[in-house]
Order: sequence, then structure tokens, then C-alpha cells
Amino acid sequence: MKNRDCMILSDEIYSRILYDGAECFSITKLPGYKDRTIILDGFSKTYAMTGWRAGYGVMNLELAPIITKLMVNSNSCTNAFVQKGCIEALNGPQDEVDKIVAEFDRRRKIIVEGLNSIKGFNCSTPDGAFYAFPSITGTGMKSKELADKLLYEAGVACLSGTSFGSYGEGYLRFSYANSVENINEAIKRIKTVVN
Repeated sequence: MKNRDCMILSDEIYSRILYDGAECFSITKLPGYKDRTIILDGFSKTYAMTGWRAGYGVMNLELAPIITKLMVNSNSCTNAFVQKGCIEALNGPQDEVDKIVAEFDRRRKIIVEGLNSIKGFNCSTPDGAFYAFPSITGTGMKSKELADKLLYEAGVACLSGTSFGSYGEGYLRFSYANSVENINEAIKRIKTVVN
């Protein structure tokens, strides 16, 4: 691979939400990439602090003042209660994270099984995060068409795979960061539209 003079932005926000022994791989582990990578991470996923908008970057020390200028002028400052919450999250017992991941794992199994029971759907089991990304090619519908149909006819929100680029055609993205009851209800509603 030819070395290019560019920086890599690596979003590692889901690095602690992993299942079945999966491990997070960071590009910074490859020779020559550590100083050319900015790792983005935060508290919203691992510590269930969504909406608090607290995150951080890990980067080459020389780059930090430039990024600081950008962030101060675009985001201003994180308020005191959020900063204190982040400190508590980092210094507090980490077993709560394990409990959250175990619950996501339970929901992951339920949604994958449910999606695979729908005619025309084929869902692999994700190794991390809290999204299922089933293939819907067996339905004969395009991703956006089916996502809209599910929203308007079944009241189930999902994203068209094309929201992530043209290679996402034929897929939908569902979040399972919800209750088991709501996941099961969503599966029932999808079946009323698709089956």
C-alpha cells in the first residue's frame, strides 16, 4: 500500500459494545498509522449518555491545538454537569457497561431471529453495536421503498441501507436499542406489510 499524506478519521464509538468474543480493531495498530489517525469516541453509547453530546478525540499531539480551535468555534463548551457525569462514568464501576452489553446481546438475538422469520429477509448476526442490517432482496423491493412502506403502513422506523451509500441497496438498518416488547411488536408489524 502506497503511503499517502492524509489523515484517517476512525469512529470507534462502539468499541465496548461487542459480542461473542469479538474485539475492536483500531487502524492505529497498523505500522505507520498511529500518528496519522484521529480516533473519535465518546460517552453516548458505552455509558448510555445520549443527548449529552460528550465525546473526545485521540490524536497526534501536534494536531490537538488545530482540532481545539475547530471544536471551540463550532461546539463551544460542554457544560459542567456533563463533564462531571463523564468523570463519574470513567471512574465508576465498569460492570454496568457489561450489564448494558448483556442486555443488548439479548435484544440482538431476538431481533435477528425475528427478522429472519420475515419472508424475503436474511439477517446476519452483528458482532457489535446495536443495529441489525438485514438483506431485504428477497422481498423484491428497493431499500428506500420498503423503509418508507414500513414507516407509513406499519409505524416501524428504520433506515434504508442506501443512507450509508450505494452499496447499502438491498438492506435496511434497524436499531435494537429499545425494549424487547417494542422489538417484538415491530417484527409483528413488519410481517403485516411484508408477508
